[in-house]
Amino acid sequence: MATYSVTHKQVVSNVAIVQLLEPHNFEVGQSITISGINATWNGTHKILALPEYYFIGVSQQGDYQYDTDTIIPNQVQFALTTDDADRAAATGTVTYSITCSWIVLDDLEDYLGFTFTNPSADLDVANMAISAANQFAYRKRQESGYFDSPSSVPGGDAKLGTVQYAAILYRERGSTEAFASFDPLATGGPVTGNYGQILRLLGVNKPQVA
Repeated sequence: MATYSVTHKQVVSNVAIVQLLEPHNFEVGQSITISGINATWNGTHKILALPEYYFIGVSQQGDYQYDTDTIIPNQVQFALTTDDADRAAATGTVTYSITCSWIVLDDLEDYLGFTFTNPSADLDVANMAISAANQFAYRKRQESGYFDSPSSVPGGDAKLGTVQYAAILYRERGSTEAFASFDPLATGGPVTGNYGQILRLLGVNKPQVA
């Protein structure tokens, strides 16, 4: 979770902008949560633009208009139905946090072929692996330009890739570089041997063509 401090706010034609104290890594399409300003502003908003200039309004065609002579860094723009308000100092925070739930325990149990005892240390490790795999899969797709719902898996390929990664994380428990084995002569393979397949299933790290 990342939290940023708000320094200024502005509203023109039901389009709001907050300026942040710190540089951010937001992308258009992501959702942020505002708190500490007031009831009108507080809540979750979808980012519409990340302008570097002073916002002056919306054209008749619906285009955002800016004063390019006035540079204002670290701005985040989103829709907000309220009265116009000139740019002014403000306090509050902007938080970006995603809790992904693409796969659950049943998915991992089906893939591994057994059921975890509840309660047990094995179940605790499995839940940690599921949480880590969900966050990893969501983050990798986001880094590749996807804007997925954190509560709804985008497809069967992404789901399988997430489950496979969770299985790897669980299976490498107690192992330094390979799957645990009862065969004293077995050398096994690297636990990340199908990492490339996982990335393909998630649809990330695709070749880029100019």
